[in-house]
Amino acid sequence: MSERENIVTGKLFTDMCEGLPEERLQAKELAYEFNHTRPSEIEKRIKLINEMFGSLGNNCWIEPPINLCYGKNVSIGNNFYANFNLSLIDDYKITIGNNVLIAPNVTIAVTGHPVHPDLRQNGEMYAFPITIEDFVWIGSGAIICPGVTIGKNSVIGAGSVVTKDIPANSIAAGNPCKVLREINDDDKIYYYKGLKVE
Repeated sequence: MSERENIVTGKLFTDMCEGLPEERLQAKELAYEFNHTRPSEIEKRIKLINEMFGSLGNNCWIEPPINLCYGKNVSIGNNFYANFNLSLIDDYKITIGNNVLIAPNVTIAVTGHPVHPDLRQNGEMYAFPITIEDFVWIGSGAIICPGVTIGKNSVIGAGSVVTKDIPANSIAAGNPCKVLREINDDDKIYYYKGLKVE
């Protein structure tokens, strides 16, 4: 099997052949150009993020800098916002739904390496897709690990390491990230630590 087939089937692969280094270089050139735009160059930023990703919805905004591997393996829905220092390790598919908010310093990584050193002597790795469903909010410094799905409307607390799926309508936090509770009607009344919506 080819390395690209290994990626798709969840087998170990290396990424130094089959045109993969060239594709990464092209993506990093786009990211570099985007990261060095001036704040006033809004049209240029929008043009570049439309070139960076496999697909991008309407009304999306990303604060530079961004880091990515390929970009083309990332699909983003409408009304997306990411604050600065988003890292997308997209050796395979990252799917982000509509109305997703991402705070600063978040890493979304579909890729990992085997634990045993004999299995990673040549940089062998694996990749499993990540899905972030509609209306998810990911807090600052969170890390989303390979193969994870975060369900619709859920909130991931700052600094969390998400190693397993998070169900819809959940507040989850920690390392490893665990569900703390479901989102409920009180969350419409109190927006932060007992502060009431007026």
